Amino acid sequence: MTRSIGHFINGAHVEGGSGRFGDVFNPTTGEVQARAALASRKEVEAAVSAAERTFAGWREINPQRRARLLFRFKELVEKDMDNLARLISLEHGKILPDARGDVQRGLEVIEFACGIPHLQKGDYTEGAGPGIDVYSMRQPLGVCAGITPFNFPAMIPMWMFGVAIACGNAFVLKPSEKDPSAPLRLAELMLEAGAPEGLLNVVNGDKEAVDALIEDPRVKAISFVGSSDIAHYIYANGARHGKRVQAFGGAKNHMVILPDADMENAVNQLVGSAYGSAGERCMATPVAVPVGEKTAETLVEMLKPKVESLRIGPSLSEDSDLGPLVTAAHRERVRKYIDLAIEEGQSLVVDGRNFALQGYENGFFMGGTLLDHAKPGHKSYNDEIFGPVLQVVRAKNFEEALALPSDHQYGNGVAIFTRNGDAAREFAWRVNVGMVGVNVPIPVPVAYHTFGGWKRSAFGDTNQHGPEGVRFWTKIKTVTQRWPEDIQGSEFVIPTMG
Repeated sequence: MTRSIGHFINGAHVEGGSGRFGDVFNPTTGEVQARAALASRKEVEAAVSAAERTFAGWREINPQRRARLLFRFKELVEKDMDNLARLISLEHGKILPDARGDVQRGLEVIEFACGIPHLQKGDYTEGAGPGIDVYSMRQPLGVCAGITPFNFPAMIPMWMFGVAIACGNAFVLKPSEKDPSAPLRLAELMLEAGAPEGLLNVVNGDKEAVDALIEDPRVKAISFVGSSDIAHYIYANGARHGKRVQAFGGAKNHMVILPDADMENAVNQLVGSAYGSAGERCMATPVAVPVGEKTAETLVEMLKPKVESLRIGPSLSEDSDLGPLVTAAHRERVRKYIDLAIEEGQSLVVDGRNFALQGYENGFFMGGTLLDHAKPGHKSYNDEIFGPVLQVVRAKNFEEALALPSDHQYGNGVAIFTRNGDAAREFAWRVNVGMVGVNVPIPVPVAYHTFGGWKRSAFGDTNQHGPEGVRFWTKIKTVTQRWPEDIQGSEFVIPTMG
């Protein structure tokens, strides 16, 4: 009998009561291994109520004690690393080493959040006016929510709730229903670390759950990561309901390769960033931009055998390069984009559409695909494919290469590979993209900096984690105080500090 996965509300597992379920597949075998309950509005409201009750006491805990909870949570996650990685691999399809990286990158933000007392200090000005002092304080918002994607079921939830909880908020997490087990396990570990019941709640669900979070006036802020269309929907509707919203969308990251680049290094880095995790990550590099025909010919010639020799294996593999895609429906979507690219006139250098892994013929596997001569205006180039597909767009010169990522609808990440420091500096300064790598293929910032793209890759004014995360999950209050010895007369003009 297929097991049922419910919710985690007020410190306890709760079976789904809506009667609606989503299939959770094993991408390696193609089998349905579980059914995730899809929350009703009533269940979402119960999670919000639990968070609201807990917030009243949690906000009174001093920042240092809140940080100690996260220290204990971090230790428990580290001890449970292999189990969490296995849960991720079995439901998402990414190989075990990549799944461990998913957990580790989330833990790095938890480590950052352990230093929250320093970041919650306000400002103080003594003597701002005659006998007047002014100070500011950062205070939590209340009940906060995170809506996270299938491709990082541990990392992105920890990016969100780690900083939010450290700042004094209570949290409701709505993870992807495609791979719900790791987020539920994180909630268990948070409770085991000593969190009060209701501090971290998890509800699985679809649009009904999302809309319930958007429309509930008790939810003060929402953070989202997913596709751009849904990001825009959540941003617009969340703002309409008076919420603070950060919503991160799709990506089409480019890697520019200048003629002076170390080609062997560039090719190795490109293959890993384009095909790792089967291309299912918003910071993958699905577009290569070689500058000059000689660079392009050399790049494609060197890429072809590497793509053909990619090691594709079961998700629990320790030594494969990539595993299967998350669902059969997503694999079919990727195939259709490859078909479209060919129709648009792109050259199919390596075709991964018909790959099948012996012994796992029903799994959702796809081989690496390499396409040359993609161009702006091609729909397959304009859209995010989110699979093991690399497109080569040839640029005549530096200016043309700079324009490609700058003019694209997405502006999440970009990389340049070169030995020329002046060219790299100019590129980083001028490119219209939020995160830039110089000889770094996946420029995800470290936890104490901040993550966020531009254009249709992000909606809202603040980024994930780092000091930006603290600003998003708190509101600032400014106090102007005076302690007069004598009763003052009325003042009918705007006060000044001159």
